[in-house]
Amino acid sequence: MSDLEPLAYGDGETRLTGHVARPTGTPRAAVLVFPTIMNPTRFVLAKARALADAGYLALVADFYGEQPESMDAARSCAMAIRDTPETYRRRLRAAVRALATMESAEGLPIGAIGFCMGGQAALELARDGAPLFAAVSFHGILSTDEPARPGDLRTRILICHGDADPLVPRAQVLAFWEEMDAASGNWHFHAYSGVKHGFCNPDANPNPATAYDPSADRQSWAAMLELFDEVLA
Repeated sequence: MSDLEPLAYGDGETRLTGHVARPTGTPRAAVLVFPTIMNPTRFVLAKARALADAGYLALVADFYGEQPESMDAARSCAMAIRDTPETYRRRLRAAVRALATMESAEGLPIGAIGFCMGGQAALELARDGAPLFAAVSFHGILSTDEPARPGDLRTRILICHGDADPLVPRAQVLAFWEEMDAASGNWHFHAYSGVKHGFCNPDANPNPATAYDPSADRQSWAAMLELFDEVLA
């Protein structure tokens, strides 16, 4: 597998730069990788490389067109694109188009995964009716301003959630379950006891909200790969 290469794309006047990871052989499918609120970081880029090692063409999306220097700056950038569901989803659709129009992605099924805010992004695409083969959220935000309705969901959904995540409390989890049931979604929900937010990120600073959990990281990644195998078989 080659190292990541940049891919320029845009959303209206906003110039964006994705990062492409290619497998050594013919890709099984193409996977869009949505980063955290901090935009692409080392662990997210490593996940794209891991996808390529597993035989997938991966594109790490760019939320903002810039790399925030602090969490406060990232929150400001996120607020600008999450101002309305349509603004948010338009930015996400731009990433799907960027991946779908790559010559090496021609004819390939497309899936989406994401971490933290990126998990929410993958779910927003599913709610938007995107024709994905799968949408996977790792310690993602489950709330939305525009819940799915019957007929909206066209993809298999996998949620990998830390049960001790204070950013996604039990009430949000239950509301998500009810949303998925009302929309007749095809979804799996994996919860890891005692696990906090950011459990896939080895660089996470341990605090009351976030901590890396090697077991949850391994188990959730394996669950994603098994789902991909099942859907693509």
